[in-house]
Order: sequence, then C-alpha cells, then structure tokens
Amino acid sequence: MSLIEVVDLSQKYGERVVLNNINVNVEKGEIFALIGPTGAGKTTLLRLIDLLEVPASGKIYFDGADTATLRRMKLRIRRRMAFVLQKPAVFNMSIYDNIAYGLRWRGNSRKEIEAKVNRLLKVIGLSAFHHKNARTLSGGEAQRVAIARALVVEPEVLLLDEPTANLDPVSTLKIEELIQSIFRQYRTTIIMATHDLSQGRRLAHRIGVMVDGEIIQVGKADEIFNSPSNREVAEFVGVENIISGVIVSRDGDISIIDLKGKIIEAISDGAIGDEVYACIRPEDVT
Repeated sequence: MSLIEVVDLSQKYGERVVLNNINVNVEKGEIFALIGPTGAGKTTLLRLIDLLEVPASGKIYFDGADTATLRRMKLRIRRRMAFVLQKPAVFNMSIYDNIAYGLRWRGNSRKEIEAKVNRLLKVIGLSAFHHKNARTLSGGEAQRVAIARALVVEPEVLLLDEPTANLDPVSTLKIEELIQSIFRQYRTTIIMATHDLSQGRRLAHRIGVMVDGEIIQVGKADEIFNSPSNREVAEFVGVENIISGVIVSRDGDISIIDLKGKIIEAISDGAIGDEVYACIRPEDVT
C-alpha cells in the first residue's frame, strides 16, 4: 500500500484552475521529486498533501486513511508530516532553540530534547554554532536549520518546497548532501518540489513531471530523461531535436518511422500508423 495516494485531485482559486485531475502515489521510504516550471502547481500540491488547504475535488489518502475526515484525525495525520518552505522562516532565537521548538510544544523532557537536538546539530554541521542567533545565518545555513527543525519531531513524511532555490552552488551542494544523509539515517519519505532537473535526477528515486497543473509523466529518472512520454516532457528535460513522424512498420520493439520522407529506426511501443516524436540527443549520435 502507498503511504500517500492522490486521486483525481483538483484545486481552484476563484475561477483559476491551479491543479487538474492529479493522480499520483508515493511509496513509504522513497524520495519523490515533483519537477516542473515555475507556476506548474508544485507548491499547491505540497500544501494539499500537508492538509494546509482543502481541494476543490478529489481525495488524498495517508497510510490508507482518507484525509477528508474529522478535524481530530486531520491533526494526527498532520503531525506525521513536516513541511519546509521555499523561503525558510527562522525564529529570533538561537539555532538550538529553533530546532528544539517543536519538541517543547509537544512536551518532551529536557533530556529528550537535548539528545535529539544535539544529534541533528551534528547532521546539519552546525554543532559549534548552536548558540548563534538563527537570524544571522546565511540562506543555506537557515535552510539547514529549518530542515533540522522539521526533522526533530521525527515525521514520517518530509515535504520540501524548492529546498535550494536562490542558493549559491556551495550551499546547494550542502543541502543536497543533507537530504541524502537524512534519507540514509532516518529512511524518511521525502517529497520535494524543484524546477532543477539535474537535482531531481541526482536525489529522487522517482520523478513526477508537472506542467500547467497536471502531472504528465511519472517514472524513474532515467525513464523520464531517456523516454519522455510526450513533446512537453521532452522539451522540459532538454531534448533539442524533436522531430514529428509516423510509424510505418514494426519488427519487435523496433519501429520504422517516416520523418517527412526520411526513414529512421527507433525503439518504440507504438502501433503502425501512430503519430510520434523522435527525440534525438546530440550526445547519442555516433
């Protein structure tokens, strides 16, 4: 059973349709990346999964339970997730107190708080600066603190919205290494939104491509990049040579494609007569 299942989900703000008929599953213990251009609806989908908004239509299931349920049940489900925003918000207090904040609200003992916070300070590489005011940190450091503050309550699902947006390359690398370290140590299910194709490819087990409020392809990174399902995905993942044609014959998995009078052979599961696009990457030409 999937940990999170989104079924026929749509969202509207006034008359503007932001998400349209979203269907996607996220398995327990995987990193799932939502990639797409700015305005594709990635943040809205994360907010809906985190139960911060009510969808216009459709269902979200968490661990088999319908999230459109009693308020008390929603609170229990929300406490099993944590959401880190694109622009990290840190409180006007020390790094240590920022990370400990959620545990204090939950009534954890001082000893428990100290053990958990100190462990995460080591994970994010800021143990030596734990007394420093978080408001004085760089963008990358503040993002690491925000991620640690989310993790300290031990969520089953960590939602990350553009975790490296507007960061320099060095800070981006540190955040990516932190995400990988978190997954190795805690096996937390991670859903991250990003417009960085290479980042999704480096970090995620599976990728969902979002364009104009719809998820138009889901698969492993190599499937998305090497076998895009349509022209929109091919253009988004950077295929430069996209040529329209028609399958005129087949021999097993090999299709003969007529590209406006030019004939090529390609691997395709299409049927004779199907209109297709041949995606030819320059680096694949010998």
